[in-house]
Amino acid sequence: MRLILIPALIACLALPALAFDPAQMTDAERTAFREEVRAYLMENPQVILDAVQVLEDGKAQAAYTADRELVQTYAAALFQDPQAWVGGNPDGDITIVEFMDYRCGYCRKAHAEVEELVKSDGNIRIIVKDYPILGDESLLAARFAIAAHQIGGNDIYKAAHDALITLRGDVTEDVLGRLATSLGLDPAAVSAKMASAEVTAVIDANHTLGAQMQVNGTPTFIIEGQVLRGYAPLDAMRQIVADEREAS
Repeated sequence: MRLILIPALIACLALPALAFDPAQMTDAERTAFREEVRAYLMENPQVILDAVQVLEDGKAQAAYTADRELVQTYAAALFQDPQAWVGGNPDGDITIVEFMDYRCGYCRKAHAEVEELVKSDGNIRIIVKDYPILGDESLLAARFAIAAHQIGGNDIYKAAHDALITLRGDVTEDVLGRLATSLGLDPAAVSAKMASAEVTAVIDANHTLGAQMQVNGTPTFIIEGQVLRGYAPLDAMRQIVADEREAS
């Protein structure tokens, strides 16, 4: 009721004090006023919807502005991390950073669409932040991908990344050993690297950055200056890219 009365009360309070003073209303007048407000809103329910929409739009704008400020604050860690895999066009005019988890269903759903976005655009630089938050298998997969990157470089990481994000079944030591062999890597060397302080440091840094960026779920994308929290279809991502280009 309080929310419903706010628009009407604000309108009344905007009138000259001599025309309407709520503090001087009698109980009978106050009751009558409330009945009139209720009757008006029952006859014009769109007023309530419009007021709620204004409130939601304000919240969305505030969140949008706050996210852009976060991107500016942590730009170096987001866009210039020497430990992160970088793909697409390294000189692209738009950079996308993806916080992802290999066991995340929406990350898997987004994978092919992100690939198509980067390939079809031709002017996008993409950075992947391994961000395991969904349990032991997520952590095991992330450690493997980072270890493969540190041992074999960008191309090996990309092959490992694609294999892990499309993997059917559980992530186990045996599965990862076979994957290492298929990538031309020594499984024992990869296993040792997975347990190393260097790999742990990358994961810890990604988790710290994710907390600073208020990443509470995967996938989360930073598309140049915008933060996209969650999955979005290809056309929506293309629109964000276009908006960022226009704004730059």
